[in-house]
Amino acid sequence: MAVGARVKITLRCNECKQRNYNTMKNKKNTPDRIEMKKYCRFCRKHTMHSETK
Repeated sequence: MAVGARVKITLRCNECKQRNYNTMKNKKNTPDRIEMKKYCRFCRKHTMHSETK
């Protein structure tokens, strides 16, 4: 495993609180928690997803 600033994060739907997506982010470029609009298959619509641990 390479040592670097990239870490694994999980994205959670803000409406139904389900954990839907796993992705990577660079801690140096974005030190705060990210939020993005993604499709939630449980809500069946596009909702805001925020980073969890």
